[in-house]
Amino acid sequence: MSTIFTKIINREIPASIVYEDDISLAFEDINPQAPTHLLIIPKKPIATINDITEEDREVAGHLLYVASKIAKQKGLAEDGYRVVMNCNEYGGQTVYHIHLHFLAGKPLGWPPYTDKKKV
Repeated sequence: MSTIFTKIINREIPASIVYEDDISLAFEDINPQAPTHLLIIPKKPIATINDITEEDREVAGHLLYVASKIAKQKGLAEDGYRVVMNCNEYGGQTVYHIHLHFLAGKPLGWPPYTDKKKV
């Protein structure tokens, strides 16, 4: 499976990388929805949340650890931030390589959707 995220991991296309370790990579979203909008991805390609296996538990948990670490490093932890992971079409997933959206830098409303239809 090759996605745009695989190409970023392999440095085939550029990205504004803000964090990297052996397991994950974090970079600025090209269509930011908040003053700080990062994508935190595992280097291991996992298509959707549904594809996370027992062996992937530490990888998935590591993404949350990285979010916490970035929030503290950037001085965003105290004011707060949001992390979101979408799954499949109805969940809003557009790249089929799991990724954690990290949004911060302004008050974020709830519910997060803009669709006016009742669900």
